[in-house]
Amino acid sequence: MIRRSVAAGAALVAVLSLGACSALGSTSNNSTATGDGTVTTIAAKHRAKPVAFTGTTLDGKRLDIADYRGKVVVLNIWGAWCAPCREEAPEMVKVARELPASEVAFVGIDVRETSKANAEAFIRSYDIPWPSIDDQGGATLLALRGVVPPTVTPSTLVLDPKGRVAARILGPVPSAITLKDLVEDAAS
Repeated sequence: MIRRSVAAGAALVAVLSLGACSALGSTSNNSTATGDGTVTTIAAKHRAKPVAFTGTTLDGKRLDIADYRGKVVVLNIWGAWCAPCREEAPEMVKVARELPASEVAFVGIDVRETSKANAEAFIRSYDIPWPSIDDQGGATLLALRGVVPPTVTPSTLVLDPKGRVAARILGPVPSAITLKDLVEDAAS
């Protein structure tokens, strides 16, 4: 991977963080506050303990996030009902296909779906190659309390190889380049 300077990364984060705001969605089961893509990075010395949760994927397999230790993990909270999720999906897939699977893993957390069929159609439509936890009961989001607001969908966390949060994006991923830079920073 090409290493970018820390100063350039810090400048990018500062620019992306300007004007952060949220707008509350409808009051239906799929209500959400949509972030604006604000990026927050956490220096290695300030990262909290590793994220811990297990869940069942949409295809019925058990997933333990601890099994991904040693890799950078891009953890994306999404829903098929979420328009910004549909907007960011192509960028996420692009990055997932470009980065080495031996070093980086992607995991989804599907929230507040009206049906499993909708989630499966979303995955097929965008050709999403990574597993997604079926989190209709909210247990996984509960495990992430204090890390990501449960009402901001989409949200993306970048975990370092130790499983600690290295970066957070509230709202859609701003670009493939931004996500790649965050993954690269988390790996170092």
